[in-house]
Amino acid sequence: MTHSPRTAGIAAQRLSAEALAQNFADLHPPLDGHEARVAADRCYFCHDAPCVTACPTSIDIPLFIRQIATETPEAAARTIFDQNILGGMCARVCPTETLCEEACVREIAEGKPVEIGRLQRHATDRLMARNDHPFERGAPTGKRIAVVGAGPAGLSCAHRLAMKGHDVVIYDARPKPGGLNEYGIASYKSTEDFAQREVDWLLGIGGITIETGKVLGRDVDLSALRSDYDAVFLGMGLAGVNALGLPGDDLGNTADAVDFIADLRQAADVAALPVGRDVVVIGGGMTAVDAAVQCRLLGAETVTIAYRRGQDRMAASVYEQELATARGVRILTNVQPVAVHGNGAVRDVEFEFTAEIDGRLTGTGETVRIPADQCFRAIGQVLEGVPEGLKTEGGKIAVTGAGRTSAEGVWAGGDCAAGGEDLTVTAVAEGRDAAEDIHATLIG
Repeated sequence: MTHSPRTAGIAAQRLSAEALAQNFADLHPPLDGHEARVAADRCYFCHDAPCVTACPTSIDIPLFIRQIATETPEAAARTIFDQNILGGMCARVCPTETLCEEACVREIAEGKPVEIGRLQRHATDRLMARNDHPFERGAPTGKRIAVVGAGPAGLSCAHRLAMKGHDVVIYDARPKPGGLNEYGIASYKSTEDFAQREVDWLLGIGGITIETGKVLGRDVDLSALRSDYDAVFLGMGLAGVNALGLPGDDLGNTADAVDFIADLRQAADVAALPVGRDVVVIGGGMTAVDAAVQCRLLGAETVTIAYRRGQDRMAASVYEQELATARGVRILTNVQPVAVHGNGAVRDVEFEFTAEIDGRLTGTGETVRIPADQCFRAIGQVLEGVPEGLKTEGGKIAVTGAGRTSAEGVWAGGDCAAGGEDLTVTAVAEGRDAAEDIHATLIG
């Protein structure tokens, strides 16, 4: 990684165009044909494959790897897309190190799993590059379904419904479809506008219309959708961000990490995005890591992730933590923020050291101040504007079975629904399963 000259305060263009291009290059370059065959040959093709059980979408991993090994990557892609229509993005962003690859027999025996994620990308990229769609729509059913949210859950649900012959209209609050895949993932994980290319490819099934800039509760109403459509699926994700609620939290150059990541993903020129010299990111999940690493890649000199519990309690995987430290990010644990200091803009962030006693987090009274000219909050997101009449659980929409809500004819899935992990692959699975249940309910 190229380092920046020492420049005070918030500034853009800390690095040269060449350095930025290198820093934001593809995190895991694609395998070529020979590399893919060599990687595939490491698979034992287990009959009772633990990797399949560990995959939230239950992809037949040994089958698709065998298909790559026999030089039929397009068939391998079809195997993947049968279960996960967003398999291309999931191959890039899934925490495979804690899912399929962690369960791999090679990982258990040798500490080096089969590279399932990169093999999945090899197959899906090959098929998508052909610019044709591997699935056909079923016979028209005359049924119309509204989907709220064009993120992974909504897109997965819409595609499966379209395959069944239903007509689908997706309403999304953002200017562009894609949800988390478009706005919430680090730029080095999804390069060359892949999220939008994947949406365009997915729409090749036909029968799906997307209306952007439509906010539930403002531009579209759940009661009206229930009246106008045969079923409704809610997959709008989590739009709200938890606040610190601390003195100085409103000072200049303090912001939500998700907004920073979205701005970076949508920037026509990353060099124009200003970044601090000394940055503090508060939180311990994937969002915190993505924000912190990208600050370093933009040229920040010191970047600190501050988390209130021990490092083993961080939501970010060990792999992601190591990725951050390899990029020069410092991870400071067992500290909770107590105040943001500055005169108009943040100057430093004060933390209190913590201890966990009998499972309860307590402050020790000892404090430390970390210099910062930019501070990002990454302490979790919340669901905003739950439609009236829907039961909630833990601040999310309560569901039973394959995403059925408390309102008849309304399903939900992805991050806005209770239960499950807040992962792209989990959202895809929940959208797909809800679509199957919607189809069974409508067709009988």
